[in-house]
Amino acid sequence: MPNVNELRMKCWTRGAAEDRTIALRQVVIAGWTGRDTAALNRHIAELKELGVQPPTKVPSFFRASVNVVSTQTELQYVGSDGTGEIEFFLLSQQDGLWVGVGSEHTDRKVESYSIPVSKQLCQKAVAPELWRYEDVKDHWDRLILRAHILERGRRTLYQEGPLSDIRRPEELISTYTGGLTHLEPGTLMFGGTFSALGGVRPAPEFHMELEDPVRLRKIVHHYRIDTIPWEE
Repeated sequence: MPNVNELRMKCWTRGAAEDRTIALRQVVIAGWTGRDTAALNRHIAELKELGVQPPTKVPSFFRASVNVVSTQTELQYVGSDGTGEIEFFLLSQQDGLWVGVGSEHTDRKVESYSIPVSKQLCQKAVAPELWRYEDVKDHWDRLILRAHILERGRRTLYQEGPLSDIRRPEELISTYTGGLTHLEPGTLMFGGTFSALGGVRPAPEFHMELEDPVRLRKIVHHYRIDTIPWEE
């Protein structure tokens, strides 16, 4: 039997919502997905300062266990080297493609010597809401990703940008699948991120939102981080 992670999601089609149990069967993490070369190079440079080697190709794709994805708001991580990063994600179901928002939380210390291991090590927080992709496809580039962190007791803007800065879903899917126009049902694909304002750094709380300024709505989510030591 293949491994399955069941997630409860509220799925929105236009103004109507349906509660579903989503059977997640595989997780793909796309990296270095920026459309703008200068912005992409800035993100590569900020990660290089943390010891992360530049990619051999862009975009790059990594696999992770389905069990790393969680809608919980209280998550535990070993060590204090992990940081969140906001990303949209695509989720393929039998009735089509859906989009949501999550944090591709990554251990930066581990990432400096093994990107695939770092992707698997940390749980990825996702909001328990989805929009049908067809409902936002025509104004996709106007959608906005925004993340705040709790820093010295204050909510601080950490990342922000329009999806026009990131490769479109059709391009990511085609590149990953070798030319197909769809993902297998049950596949979740993280879509990449922006540079962090003030540099990549850990925080005890991470707040995320995907804003649709055309339909005047948002998907919002947050998670608190419980750091546990490597050893006692």
